[in-house]
Amino acid sequence: MDKITKRSILLVEDNPDDIELTLHALEEHHIANQVEVVRDGEQALDFLFRKGKYADRPANEDPAVVLLDLKLPKIDGLELLKRMRENPNTQYLPVVILTSSREEQDILNGYKLHANSFIRKPVNFEQFSEVVRNLGLYWLVINEPLPKGE
Repeated sequence: MDKITKRSILLVEDNPDDIELTLHALEEHHIANQVEVVRDGEQALDFLFRKGKYADRPANEDPAVVLLDLKLPKIDGLELLKRMRENPNTQYLPVVILTSSREEQDILNGYKLHANSFIRKPVNFEQFSEVVRNLGLYWLVINEPLPKGE
């Protein structure tokens, strides 16, 4: 398979093992897109809104998709999603909630806040790897992004 490149991924995840598994699964499936990893909701907001150490991030380099865990330090995933949807610069940015939460209320709240997808992390690495492969193919290759300036 040829390497898939260009559009970036923002991975918002605090668990080092899940970060490593996600990056390994992307690499295993030759998804070579740049992956920016932030480990809490506050860092994610700084990245998305170009604040703090991300103040110089180019305006035309928004991620193609945000992979969002819910249980995060500082600002949890649902609050982060709420703030994203309130901002015109990020309101349509695709967000896939990728979490180990089994709470039905988390699914309901995620969709109420306009998450594009909700996926429970499989425990088995092979299954997790396949989920990440499908996410990468769909959001980075198949999905048609919103035109710039909309």
